[in-house]
Amino acid sequence: MTRNSRLLLISLGNTDLFTPSPQRPVRVRSRSMAADTHLEPHTHAWAQLAYCATGVVQVTAEYTRPDQTKTDEITYIIPPSRAVWIAPGARHHITVLQAAELRTLYLDASATPEGWQGCRVMVVSPLLRELVHSLDDGTGQRLPESRAQWLSALVLDEITHADIQALGVPMPHPDTGDKRLRALCQAVLRAPSERATLAGWAADIGASERTVARLFREQLGLSYQQWRQQAILAHALPMLARGIPVGQIAAASGYASESAFSAMFKAAMGQPPSQFHAKSPQPSAEIAT
Repeated sequence: MTRNSRLLLISLGNTDLFTPSPQRPVRVRSRSMAADTHLEPHTHAWAQLAYCATGVVQVTAEYTRPDQTKTDEITYIIPPSRAVWIAPGARHHITVLQAAELRTLYLDASATPEGWQGCRVMVVSPLLRELVHSLDDGTGQRLPESRAQWLSALVLDEITHADIQALGVPMPHPDTGDKRLRALCQAVLRAPSERATLAGWAADIGASERTVARLFREQLGLSYQQWRQQAILAHALPMLARGIPVGQIAAASGYASESAFSAMFKAAMGQPPSQFHAKSPQPSAEIAT
């Protein structure tokens, strides 16, 4: 993970040219961003779909549990084949882990699919990528209305039918969450192979295994093993996107064998890591910002 001391903090900037409306529900904003760039926390009145044509980004957003009882953070590590949907009004920030060509779709709140109140990760299909490129003229100038309307309708339809994957890593809220649990979660995200058991991580923060297990259930709604699997997937996906061998990724993720890692990955993602590796999009020289 990126070290905070190296981060270059930048503001969101002027969004006036990219503000969506019911008449123009989809706008595209493109930016080239260097590694270790951090977009400060912010909110929008509109929904957002964030992905990168090349590179890897970390997106952290606040989310409210389905029972509406608690607001926490959830972190996503996004390679080029995936995108994060962020609902209107959700506070979020982005950190660039690997120099990225960031594509941000701003979508009018009226175009939000029914039931999409939170955040989610979706697969970016080849069609969706091409539609986004067609909507993006790089200047913020408007396309002819008829063409923009057709492209926007296709984008919204493709988003609605995209495959959804449970790849978020929930984090204790920085203000209201348990500080010990947050420190443990951050440590696992930085080095998922460093400790194999919850007892080892618990000792690092001066708490008992039983206490930490309870905190995971109460504050994140997951067992430690369920949470750790999400963290490992977040760690592994960018490595696969960069073409690193599966065996090397398995070792870096704390697995004793490539086969054990591949079995976990296939159960979670629906395909083995070798297949994901083969399908990862290659950087495109055509994309302009």
